[in-house]
Amino acid sequence: MTDLVDDVRVPSVEHEARFWALVEAAWERLGDEPAALRRALLTRDPEADDEGVYAIDAWLDRFLDSLRQLTAGLSSQELTDLDRVVERKLHDIDRADVHEVTDGSDDGFLYCRGHIVALGRGFYEAVTADPTVAVPDGECEGMCYFFANLHEERFGGWPVTGSGISRESGSNPTGWSA
Repeated sequence: MTDLVDDVRVPSVEHEARFWALVEAAWERLGDEPAALRRALLTRDPEADDEGVYAIDAWLDRFLDSLRQLTAGLSSQELTDLDRVVERKLHDIDRADVHEVTDGSDDGFLYCRGHIVALGRGFYEAVTADPTVAVPDGECEGMCYFFANLHEERFGGWPVTGSGISRESGSNPTGWSA
């Protein structure tokens, strides 16, 4: 069940757990190489000039394909619940300090935040705590509206999350306050 706070739908703990479990399962299906690359991103020195941080990008399309396969039988409500989680995660890291590291135009910064979410809970939480962990110009546009697009393909329209927030860049007033 989705939680309501001030008449706004927020992701439940269960929906968040399911989302992160699906992300991890999608990555696990791809084997050891992307697992090692994701671990390396978490343990690297963010100050070092390391082109190896972009090696994971070659795996992002395969990750999204894997995630698509794992969610093939989900209902409209399940896809809506997962989209609400993605929307919230993207909104929460819509912050000036994260943008300073990742850079990007409005769309580019959204795709950078999609990259952070796509790399999994560990990476997301690390960037949330210390934005310097983020990969400059790392992008995963496909993650930003993944579940919304699946919902549209399967059920003929975008899900209505009822969250009262936007995933678009610059929409989190808390993240951009001086």
